[in-house]
Amino acid sequence: MADAVHIPDEAEVRAKWRGFKFTAANKKTADMYVARYPDGRQQSAVMALLDLAQRQVGEETKTQGWLPVPVIEYVAAYLGMPYMRAYEVATFYTMFNLQPVGEHFVQFCGTTPCALRGAEAIRKVCEEVIGPQSTVTADGKLSWLEVECLGACCN
Repeated sequence: MADAVHIPDEAEVRAKWRGFKFTAANKKTADMYVARYPDGRQQSAVMALLDLAQRQVGEETKTQGWLPVPVIEYVAAYLGMPYMRAYEVATFYTMFNLQPVGEHFVQFCGTTPCALRGAEAIRKVCEEVIGPQSTVTADGKLSWLEVECLGACCN
């Protein structure tokens, strides 16, 4: 079972990310996503905008990206929705990272069906090569996380 996410020190994160804004290109993309929804339904673009924001953070940090709390707050404000609604989406989907990850981010399922197909061996290699789950190597290149299954065992 996947462990609970540890959100980094809030004061440090706020100091670094409080001024987050979409780049001009990302703002144009965000506006395009929002425009796809009818009046009163623009908040439905929350997943697309969180993904866009995570990718921008990734470009700035040269990693796979993550969503610092001030960035989630920015997206929520951009869509005119309560922060908690955007946070609920960000915490529900494992595609959104709530803590820093490496440039190369390994995710694998460790539930029983996947364990029977070798997930424990993947875990062991990750622990030996990268270190504990949810940590980033000193060079910022690697991190890993056990997630819940996508139900694609046949692949």
